[in-house]
Amino acid sequence: MKKPALGRGLSALLEDEKTDPTEKGKGSGSSSTVGSISEIPIKNIEANPFQPRTHFEEQELEELAQSIKELGIIQPVTLRKLGYEKFQLISGERRFRASQMAGLDKIPAYIRIANDQSMLEMALVENIQRSNLDAIEVAISYQRLIDECSITQEELSKRVGKKRSTITNYLRLLKLPAEVQAGIRERLIAMGHARALVNIEDPREQIKVFKQIVKDQLSVRKVEEISKGLKESSEKPKSTTDKKSFPLSLTDKKLKAELSDLLNVNVRFQRNDVDKGKIVIPFDSEEELSHILNSLKS
Repeated sequence: MKKPALGRGLSALLEDEKTDPTEKGKGSGSSSTVGSISEIPIKNIEANPFQPRTHFEEQELEELAQSIKELGIIQPVTLRKLGYEKFQLISGERRFRASQMAGLDKIPAYIRIANDQSMLEMALVENIQRSNLDAIEVAISYQRLIDECSITQEELSKRVGKKRSTITNYLRLLKLPAEVQAGIRERLIAMGHARALVNIEDPREQIKVFKQIVKDQLSVRKVEEISKGLKESSEKPKSTTDKKSFPLSLTDKKLKAELSDLLNVNVRFQRNDVDKGKIVIPFDSEEELSHILNSLKS
């Protein structure tokens, strides 16, 4: 059976009785209450200020509220104890809101202790794992974990049980124009469409292709072809402005070879008829780019 990949997230905390305030003051002969459930008055609970979800569908909440009226709450929420009879949500805001709509006075809950950073991490990881967030909300959650919890993409990958490339693909969505991001949130385009749009460098072209996807219901494959065509077009030299390239002199060839050896990549070296030119240093990964930059600095 595959272990849940929550890292130091919710499941780890729920297994640690040191984080359970209900253990305080119990006698040595008492049975463990780790994982036990308490009924907490809704009026004593405040919302989670670190909640990554920013949009809740009213109809879905109403349906959940009706289910709660008929069947009760199947999965308890998780709360942070603030003080005497005061609690704050760590996870389960949909259930909390729906319980209010259902007219409940109390709600079943796990009670834990967490500082603000731990609480933010738990809320983000729990929502990423268990909630139907849209791709932009997932990307924002990933970015907040990196920025506010000071973790690397590699550590984030382990926290949420996703490949690092998957994390990178989500984070790249945040570079898209606001109009395109809104379209992703409204589910007008799929994740595959969005990934293809990211490969288009010009934001105006991104918006143009986005509108074309929505209008003509383009497939992901078609958008990938459009993206590839735009990229190849932008890379073609303009014959009206580019000077004709000339064969390299022995000095230039030597310089090209020395640069290639120094950086451990095949450097491209060009020179035109007015002694102008360019040096192109290719790289295939972030690690290779870091190596190149370090070599240039040394």
